[in-house]
Amino acid sequence: MYSFALSAAALLASSFLPTALAQTSTACNPLNTTGCPVMPALGANSTFDFSKDWNPDVWQQRNQGSVDHIDNTTAFTVQFQGDSPTVLSSFYIFFGRVEIVMRAAPGQGIVSSAILQSECLDEIDWEFLGTNTTHALTNYFGKGNTTDYTRGKDYKMKSAPQDDYHNYTIDWTKERVHWYIDDEMVRELKYEEALGGKNYPQTPMNVRLGAWSGGDVDNNNQYTVDWAGGPTDFSKAPFTMSVRTVYVQDYTTAKEYNWDDMDASGDWHKVGVVKLADKEKSDTIQEIEKPHGVKNRWGALSKTAKIAIIASIASVVAIIAAIMLFCCIKQRRAGRKEYATYQAGVDKEAADLIQHREQWQTSHAAARSSKYVRL
Repeated sequence: MYSFALSAAALLASSFLPTALAQTSTACNPLNTTGCPVMPALGANSTFDFSKDWNPDVWQQRNQGSVDHIDNTTAFTVQFQGDSPTVLSSFYIFFGRVEIVMRAAPGQGIVSSAILQSECLDEIDWEFLGTNTTHALTNYFGKGNTTDYTRGKDYKMKSAPQDDYHNYTIDWTKERVHWYIDDEMVRELKYEEALGGKNYPQTPMNVRLGAWSGGDVDNNNQYTVDWAGGPTDFSKAPFTMSVRTVYVQDYTTAKEYNWDDMDASGDWHKVGVVKLADKEKSDTIQEIEKPHGVKNRWGALSKTAKIAIIASIASVVAIIAAIMLFCCIKQRRAGRKEYATYQAGVDKEAADLIQHREQWQTSHAAARSSKYVRL
């Protein structure tokens, strides 16, 4: 279970500066648990168009709050207390590059995030405060170590992240992490700078996008509320973060990653990598390449398949038309028979009436004649 709210609850007990850790958690930490699931690898690169419908088998929605398609974007909306709308990738990358074109949500106490995170709580972050219109926050964590909150650094923006769309990039290798804003590198973290590598993010991570309210006074401590910019006034909701595209490149060509040899060190050398066979594609890439939606699935069919489908449909239509024609003819014949029966009845009634009148007239004439004779 991935939840902004769950890890935020853990952060409430801390007096340190809250970060994107408040929006992440792990279902199975391989550093202290055995049998953690394997991680499907991206194993290649792909661009995800969030201006259109995204594949729920590749991107999974989590937590309370709405994630909707609005004005050619995917909108993450905080409307009520407790909202923390989130999507996360079902795939993982083992070092790689991620580019997110997005617009941060405005609003006091509102936090927008684009995060890479692993199951053993390695983490690389972009984060934006709703009332900070001049800076973007970068941060990182290794193995969930929250004893030091001095790793976060702000970088000045050329325009407000809440007003315009910007490309926020993380380029991550085993030697260093680079953060970019609109193709300009603003920060570098080297492996040895993170406690000699101990706190360096170095295990397979997935991508997590979402928004939450650090200013929710009923769910956060005062330090969190202050850091987020103050209490959130939900009468001014909705507060919306918008995403247009996400590009992801996995620097390891693999089918999946596992924790079979992992120990408490969390060292990247201990990550199991299941390689792809020659010309094989990862399950994730195969899923991505599947056509989704009626139009796309039709377009992906071969000409022969399309002809066969059209011929089948035409045959079914012809059969239905023949059945309808037969029923119409049968009904018309039945109608004619019913009409003939009805008309015969009418004619008989008319004939009976004429005969009755003639008999009456004859009887009446005879009675008159008999009267005259008596006179």
